Amino acid sequence: MTAIPRELKYAASHEWIRVEEDGTAYIGITEHAQAAMGDLVYVELPDVEHEFAAGEEAGVVESVKAASDIYSPVSGEVLAVNEALEDAPELINSDPYGDGWIFRIRLSDTEELNDLLTADEYEEQLAEEDH
Repeated sequence: MTAIPRELKYAASHEWIRVEEDGTAYIGITEHAQAAMGDLVYVELPDVEHEFAAGEEAGVVESVKAASDIYSPVSGEVLAVNEALEDAPELINSDPYGDGWIFRIRLSDTEELNDLLTADEYEEQLAEEDH
């Protein structure tokens, strides 16, 4: 398993968020989530300009084994989606924290970041799930 990036925040539902200096954030699914799903074959991206509440369903990833909802870890407006995933959903498998980002959002409430897990807390959650 790849090391969990320390600079990111995590949702209990296995999404990560990387906040940029301009107040926008990139969101994707974690290494653990993509590994559990297996080879991804399809990603349903959210609509640009759609506004999500924290915890709201924002899309779907599908593998040969299963489909899984993606949730927005924070409230905000979708600024961009990773259109490369439409033709190459496997980018999430090969680079979940980089080229495999799913959407970018403008946060409407930065306080919500305090409700997310740190890398250490996410590691603890994964350890508990394995038992």
